[in-house]
Amino acid sequence: MASENSPLLAYRLLGEEGVSFPANGAGGPGGAPARKLSTFLGVVVPTVLSMFSIVVFLRIGFVVGHAGLLQALAMLLVAYVILALTVLSVCAIATNGAVRGGGAYFMISRTLGPEVGGSIGLMFYLANVCGCAVSLLGLVEAILDVFGADASGSSGLRVLPQGYGWSLLYGSLLLGLVGGVCTLGAGLYARASFLTFLLVSGSLASVLVSFVAVGPRDIPLAPRPGPNGSSLPPQVGHFTGFNSSTLKANLDAGYAKDYTTGAMMTFASVFAVLFNGCTGIMAGANMSGELKDPSRAIPLGTIVAVAYTFFIYILLFFLSSFTCDRVLLQEDYGFFRAISLWPPLVLVGIYATSLSASMSSLIGASRILHALAQDDLFGVILAPAKVVSRGGNPWGAVLYSWGLVQLVLLAGKLNTLAAVVTVFYLVAYAAVDLSCLSLEWASAPNFRPTFNLFSWHTCLLGVASCLLMMFLISPGAAGGSLLLMGLLSALLTARGGPSSWGYVSQALLFHQVRKYLLRLDVRKDHVKFWRPQLLLLVGNPRGALPLLRLANQLKKGGLYVLGHVTLGDLDSLPSDPVQPQYGAWLSLVDRAQVKAFVDLTLSPSVRQGAQHLLRISGLGGMKPNTLVLGFYDDAAPQDHFLTDPAFSEPADGTQEAGAPALSTLFPPPRAPGSPRALSPQDYVATVADALKMNKNVVLARACGALPPEQLSRGSGGTSQPHHVDVWPLNLLRPRGGPGYVDVCGLFLLQMATILGMVPAWHSARLRIFLCLGPREAPGAAEGRLRALLSQLRIRAEVREVVWGEGAASEEPEEEEEGDFVNGRRGDAEAEALACSANALVRAQQGRGRGGPGGPEEGDGEGGPTTALTFLYLPRPPADSARYLRYLGLLEILSRDLGPTLLIHGVTPVTCTDL
Repeated sequence: MASENSPLLAYRLLGEEGVSFPANGAGGPGGAPARKLSTFLGVVVPTVLSMFSIVVFLRIGFVVGHAGLLQALAMLLVAYVILALTVLSVCAIATNGAVRGGGAYFMISRTLGPEVGGSIGLMFYLANVCGCAVSLLGLVEAILDVFGADASGSSGLRVLPQGYGWSLLYGSLLLGLVGGVCTLGAGLYARASFLTFLLVSGSLASVLVSFVAVGPRDIPLAPRPGPNGSSLPPQVGHFTGFNSSTLKANLDAGYAKDYTTGAMMTFASVFAVLFNGCTGIMAGANMSGELKDPSRAIPLGTIVAVAYTFFIYILLFFLSSFTCDRVLLQEDYGFFRAISLWPPLVLVGIYATSLSASMSSLIGASRILHALAQDDLFGVILAPAKVVSRGGNPWGAVLYSWGLVQLVLLAGKLNTLAAVVTVFYLVAYAAVDLSCLSLEWASAPNFRPTFNLFSWHTCLLGVASCLLMMFLISPGAAGGSLLLMGLLSALLTARGGPSSWGYVSQALLFHQVRKYLLRLDVRKDHVKFWRPQLLLLVGNPRGALPLLRLANQLKKGGLYVLGHVTLGDLDSLPSDPVQPQYGAWLSLVDRAQVKAFVDLTLSPSVRQGAQHLLRISGLGGMKPNTLVLGFYDDAAPQDHFLTDPAFSEPADGTQEAGAPALSTLFPPPRAPGSPRALSPQDYVATVADALKMNKNVVLARACGALPPEQLSRGSGGTSQPHHVDVWPLNLLRPRGGPGYVDVCGLFLLQMATILGMVPAWHSARLRIFLCLGPREAPGAAEGRLRALLSQLRIRAEVREVVWGEGAASEEPEEEEEGDFVNGRRGDAEAEALACSANALVRAQQGRGRGGPGGPEEGDGEGGPTTALTFLYLPRPPADSARYLRYLGLLEILSRDLGPTLLIHGVTPVTCTDL
């Protein structure tokens, strides 16, 4: 939480006398920005000027003339409904907590996270930069239309030289004026904006009065070029005053060619022009860092500005339809000057709106850039934008933005770029709606805005309408903007961003996971959809990394929990020692690249801790059904942290922050002969406890000998041919017959098949060894097993081996499975049986481990070897006094077999039905 201050700490409510409420500023190096702008000067004025722009003076006739009054009102209503939906989302987010500098970027990034917020923030910044350039070039063109030396039909002074270089010079001079105002601070900008607001209001007032005070007149129109380069006959427009016939003629649409572009107008093209001029609702929100009370000013000021501009637009639409004929509206978009009582005042309004729009875009861009630089999302590229004055004015960001605007001015005409700018604005608006929608859907208790006039329906409708408008205005620009947003998000994801902001995605995931966990009814479980859900008990992960990765491959999309028992008694400890360990264990999961949860517990003994974890791990229908343990033997544990590339520290020290936690929590493996936390007696008792709880058990031995390629997440595995051997019969109870089809044997087959589905094990050949009794004819049992494998859709090679001669004839037929060491057979005989079984398995492996050769002649050196062996794990004896003998027999059985899994399954896991 280094970059985000707690509200309680910010307000100094924790243990200090004299509560002080500081400003909600972002703060930062160089001093916090002075918050001194009121709702009117900081929000209403810039938003009104941005939403008016030059459209209010030069595009009223265009919209009404082509679309007619009825469609123009429909367009205006649709446009403002779209904007109002976003305004509702802005108001909700702004009243849900302290809003700092950055406006829309701050709202989006603190809700959707730095990846999405940073990408959209940068696009919003570029939209403001390009919008500033577009406004300046529009202002230059408006000035040259009147004062340019080449202005045809103009009654102005016509003294300004024209051309690309001159236009660039005029634009640069105006940019210098705008940049100077913004560099000197928000206070001067507010006063300059208020002055332009007065000029625009005065100009609009003169236009409104002129509609009433000026009598009917004919207005000569400039001649238009003909199809063959000749001029068309001059036309005359008529200002009729208030006339019902004029209104009736202007009610319906009359789409024609635009005399400025020659393109045929349609509903979509006219709507796009109208909407382009209204996309300024974020101008006030961009000033959030300078507002006295942004949580109140942003919603109130934005709503007032939207309502005011909507009223003015409707009034101008009605007055134009009542008083101007279609010819005047379609052939002279600047007819306000022709009907004005004092035409120069209209020019002042045009120039003032363009100048104010450029100032609003530049100062808004600088505040967004400063917020991006403060968050350090893009590194040293934006470092100059962090510089602020003593009063908190980010003049570094202003100069940075001024330079980019100057580069954009070099492009000259920006008709195409104007559509891109609008699309970028709409992306930001859609992101604000999406942020509010996510917060509403997440049902987070801390999302309780004081502004309540919204719902998830308005947010969803706002997102959809913004996306629709994007593709309506410019499909190419819309697709390109979404692609750019995706690339920037991927860049920020790869670079890594702050994790202390809070991700609404986590709240949404929690909400959905809880809902679906409640619907995951264990009473509806079916064997067809069974999957292993593993609980792997780990003492020290330094010696268990190969097993940790092998268990990750065995889970087949099921639950995977890493469990660890810390020895101790909470009554004798000052605090819980388990909670601080979670961070390091989660770092272990990230480093090892396994999809596992972590569950830690405190217990006086490992056995009791294992019982706790078996009972309480998981939630609802996602609870472990299989316990995985490392094998208990005398082998010296290895430190895989030293050899695993994922845990080797880079030379540049980029992972130093994570290394201390792992090395501190996970000490070096125990030395050979040192005392263990778990006794052999308790180890076998833990296995017995799991079986009593109806959990399957897997004991993993020598997993460190697995090739690293087999444990990787890739699809290649090792290039050398290898086998996975399965012995689905209890080799310590050698009786022939159909014992291979019991529940435990089928469980072995299922686990081996699941492992073969992992890409790293695709090249492994599954071999199943069928043990024949002394009186059983060869081939009969193999046929039954092959039929069973066919029904289970398991592809495997079946081999018959003779086992149990001389012992089976004396074996009581009703012997209990767990009683094979309870007096039926002597210790020497049992050990001999285990040694014989071990030799049989080694012989079939073809590993050349010192055992006798197997029947497969080609399995010698250089041929396929066994990468992993699955053995039937017999139940522990009922008498706990024989636990040590049981463990000793398991050690003999699995000795020198290489990587081995001893498995006992208690639940049916296979199904032959569809």
